[in-house]
Amino acid sequence: MKRYGHGLVLGKFYPPHAGHHHLVRTARDRCERLTVLVCAASVESVPLADRVAWMREVHPDVRVVGAVDDIPVDLTDAAVWDAHMEVFTTAVPERVDAVFTSEPYGEELARRFGARSVLVDPDRTLFPVSGTAVRADPVRCWDYLEPPVRAALARRIVVLGAESTGTTTLARALAGHYRRRGGVWARTGYVSEYGREFSEEKLAALRARWPGARWEDVSFTTDEFPLIAETQNAREEAAARAGSPVLFCDTDSFATTVWHERYIGGRNPLVERTADRVTHHLWLLTGHEGVPFEDDGLRDGEALRPWMTERFRAELTRTGRRFIEIAGTREERLRTAVEAVDELLAAGWHFTAPLPEKR
Repeated sequence: MKRYGHGLVLGKFYPPHAGHHHLVRTARDRCERLTVLVCAASVESVPLADRVAWMREVHPDVRVVGAVDDIPVDLTDAAVWDAHMEVFTTAVPERVDAVFTSEPYGEELARRFGARSVLVDPDRTLFPVSGTAVRADPVRCWDYLEPPVRAALARRIVVLGAESTGTTTLARALAGHYRRRGGVWARTGYVSEYGREFSEEKLAALRARWPGARWEDVSFTTDEFPLIAETQNAREEAAARAGSPVLFCDTDSFATTVWHERYIGGRNPLVERTADRVTHHLWLLTGHEGVPFEDDGLRDGEALRPWMTERFRAELTRTGRRFIEIAGTREERLRTAVEAVDELLAAGWHFTAPLPEKR
């Protein structure tokens, strides 16, 4: 039997972690209704809308609302408390019967709501993690994060290049390299090129009607490229949710914009908008020089490789994407790529500091 009518959980969730989710689930099990209030300051680097969306996804059976709270935190000042309560009660105007927290301020917060205070694991013995710890070192806290937060924080690396320049080989080698590091890295993901799968299916469908069909008989339409880009994005998102702090992608929706030029000519704005909806952190452009062209039945652009390489280089530069060029032997390419990825990971994750608290 539920003990309370309407419960409240309040926090920054910057970002949400296992301790937060345990608090919410505990409160949900003890209340007829539960509201989770996500409060974010404007100075913080994770948008309020993202935090609300993450909490709603993980807790679909509770009500999650958000509020911007730019009032400095001073637990010793009654006037500051009053100002915060104005924010809280505007977001949650209903009567609150119980306030669930893991913090010492829970008693005062509950008193001001006219509710019971319920402390849940205040010593963090069940989940020894905090928002401060996650912001300081997401990798160390990775197992305390839910899939949508992992997907948002994962560093996404794209390997792209002209036909038969070793993009697949390098992307797979990179994923294997980081998996061998063990621990959280053992789950490092690799996302294959959906455009190739789509091409294989088109050729197979054509051969079902015309058994002698070859790759040069296949034709594309501009309307197919947004589908390719959207599917690539969706597969990346699924892999990032399940993987480690780094994800390796064999091309991406941005590369699809250039492949559209290659097969159709010109640009498709819908593909470009699709590409811009996903954040990637580093592109590795594989060069064609010194790499033999291998015709695997889905390639016919050996003469176009210099043009493709230049188009990728030009578009990466024009759009301000961070990239390096990869050349040399297979071993040299992998070594160069690992050095670049390690440098990216060593730079860490940069969260702006929340408003300071005075206790």
